[in-house]
Amino acid sequence: MGQLTRFFDWLLLRHQAPDLLIAQYRTLQSQVPLLYALLIVNAVAVSFTHFDVAPLWLTAGMLVLLISASAMRMLTWLRRHSLPVTADVAARELRRTVVVGAVLAAAHIAWSLALDAYGGPYERGHVILFVAITVIGCIFCLMSLPQAALMVMITVNTPFLAYYAATGEPVFIAIAMNIFLVCLVIIQVLLNGYSALRDLIRSRTELAEKQAETARLSQENARLAHTDSLTGLPNRRYYFNELDDQLAAASAAGTAFAVAVVDLDRFKPINDTYGHKFGDLLLMAVGQRLMRFADASTSICRLGGDEFGLILRRLPDNLEAHCQDICNAVAEPYMIGSTRVTIGASCGIALFPEAGRTAHELFDRSDYALYNAKIARRGQATLYSAAHERKIRSDRAIESGLQTADLARELELAFQPIFDLRSMRPVGVEALARWNSPDLGPVSPAQFIPLAEKAGLIHRVTLCLFEKALQGLDDLPPGFNLSFNLSAHDLTSRETVMALLSLIGQSRVLPSRLTFELTETAVIRSYEAAETSMHHLRLAGARLALDDFGTGYSSLGYLHRLPIDRVKIDRSFIAGLTTSGAGVVPSIITLCRSMRLDCVVEGIETEAQLNAVRALDCTYGQGFLLGAPMMPAELKAWLAGPDLARLEARGQCTDAIFG
Repeated sequence: MGQLTRFFDWLLLRHQAPDLLIAQYRTLQSQVPLLYALLIVNAVAVSFTHFDVAPLWLTAGMLVLLISASAMRMLTWLRRHSLPVTADVAARELRRTVVVGAVLAAAHIAWSLALDAYGGPYERGHVILFVAITVIGCIFCLMSLPQAALMVMITVNTPFLAYYAATGEPVFIAIAMNIFLVCLVIIQVLLNGYSALRDLIRSRTELAEKQAETARLSQENARLAHTDSLTGLPNRRYYFNELDDQLAAASAAGTAFAVAVVDLDRFKPINDTYGHKFGDLLLMAVGQRLMRFADASTSICRLGGDEFGLILRRLPDNLEAHCQDICNAVAEPYMIGSTRVTIGASCGIALFPEAGRTAHELFDRSDYALYNAKIARRGQATLYSAAHERKIRSDRAIESGLQTADLARELELAFQPIFDLRSMRPVGVEALARWNSPDLGPVSPAQFIPLAEKAGLIHRVTLCLFEKALQGLDDLPPGFNLSFNLSAHDLTSRETVMALLSLIGQSRVLPSRLTFELTETAVIRSYEAAETSMHHLRLAGARLALDDFGTGYSSLGYLHRLPIDRVKIDRSFIAGLTTSGAGVVPSIITLCRSMRLDCVVEGIETEAQLNAVRALDCTYGQGFLLGAPMMPAELKAWLAGPDLARLEARGQCTDAIFG
C-alpha cells in the first residue's frame, strides 16, 4: 500500500523539489510543440493511406478533431514560452500534461485501431508503423517528464497489445510485443535519465544554497570587518573606503560634501579615574548618541580611541551649527551605572573641494581644524579655513626648518627671573627656549615645540636646550635654581629621561638646584609612563612642578597622587586677580600651604597684581613687572643693575633660598 501511494505521489508530482519542477517545465517548453507536430504529421499520413478504404468520417472527420486538439495544445505551449514560471505553476502544468497526454494517447490509439479494420496488409502495416513511431516519438519528446511518458506508453501499448493478441495472428502479435518491449526499454532509459536529472538539480540546488550561505557569511564577515566591536558603529576601514567612494562620486558629479572629526574632551581623566571598563561603557553610550545623527546622507564611524569620523554627503544649511549640535549632544550628561559623568566634544570640519581633493588632504585638514578647536575653541565645531591653510604652510616650513637646523648653533635660552615675594629678591630662573632660524628668523617656542614633537625631533631639541641650560646655570649666582620645561613626549620617553639624568651627572650642577616643570596634559597623556619618569627624576634629587595649575580638569587629584614639590598658578587667574579670579588664587595658595607645596604665581604684570599677591602671602612669583625673559648676557647686567635694586628695596631684607 505504501509503494502504491508513493507511485501515485510520483505520478502526480507531489513532494517534488521546486527547482526540479521548474527544470522539467522549461525542458518541455521546447519539446512538447515538437511532440504535437509529430502527432499531426503522422495522423495526416495514416489518414491519407486509408482515405479510399475507410469511411470519410473516420479518415477526415476524426483527423480534423485530432489535429485541432494537437494544434491548440501546441499553440498553448508556444505562448507560454516567454512567460515567467514558479514552482506552483510548473507543477500544475506538468500534471495537466500527464492527463492530457494520456487522453490524447487514448484517442489516437482508438482511432488507429479503428482504421486497422479497413484496407489490405499494406494499410494495416501502416497502422502498426503509425502506432510504433508515434508512441516512441512521444516518449522521447516527454523524456524530461517520465510520468507523462509512462502514461502514454501504458495508454497506447495496453490496448494495442490486447487488440493484436485477439487477432491470433503470430506476426501481428510478435510486432505488438516487440513494440511493447522496446517501449519498456525506452521508459527505463528515461527513468535513468530522469534520476540523473533529479540528482543534478539536487546538486545544483545544494551548491546554490552553499554559495548563498558562503555569500551570506562573506557579507557578514565584511560587515564585521567594517564594524567597531565596542560601539557598533562602522570602523576606520569602512570610513576611509566610504570616503574614497564619496570622493569619486562627488568629483564626477561636481558636488560638495564635508568630512568631520569629533574628539571627546575630558575622556582620558574619566577613563583613568574609573577604569577602562567604565570608559568602554561611556564610549558605547557616546556611540548610541551619535547614531541619532546617522542617516542615508551621513556616515558616522569610530576611528579609534575617543575619536569619531563623519562624512556628510548632503550639506546642511548651516554646516558648523549642525556639527555643533552633534558636539552638544555628546556633551549632555551620562549615567553609567549609578555614576553621572559629563564629557565634551570638539569637532573639526573640512569641505570638499575647498579644503582638499583627496582623502588624505580632507582628513588631514579636518584633523587640523579639530586641533585648533581643542586649543582655542574647546567644545566647539571649527570649519577649516584659509587661515588654517596659511598656518599649515607655516607649520610645514617650520617643520622643514627643524629637520635641517643646526640645533646647537640656532637654539638659545632666555632666562626669566623667579622672585621671593617677601624679600623681593630673585632666587631662580625659568629657562625659555628660543630658535633663531637663518631662513625663517625668530620662531616662537609655542610654534616649534609642538611641531618638534609631531616630527619626532623633540628628543634632540630637549637635550640640546637642557645642555645649554646647565651651562648657563654655571654663570648664575650660586643660590640660583633653574626651572626647565618638559613636554608630554619628554615625560613619557624613557630614553629622554635617562639622557637628562646622564647630562646632570656629567655637569657640575647639583640636582637639587633643578626643577622640571610639567603640565597636566603631559601627565595624563600616559599616566603610568609619566609617573615612572617623575620618580626617576625625583630619586636623582631634582624637584617637580605642576605648571599651569587650575586649567586642567583633575589637577587636585594629581597633587595627591604624584610626587609634586611646587605648583605654578596659571597666569589666566592672575589677570583677573582683582575681580573674578580673586577667589581662586587665595584658595590655591591656601591649598598649597596646607599640602606644604611651594606656590609660584605666574604673569605678574602690574603693580596692583604684585601688591595683591604679596598681600596673600604667596611665596614666589614671576612676570614682566618683575623681570622679562633675558638672554644670559642681559641677565648678568640686569642682576647688577638699578632695576633689581629698586625691587629689592621694596621687599624684606632677608635672604631666601628657592624652594
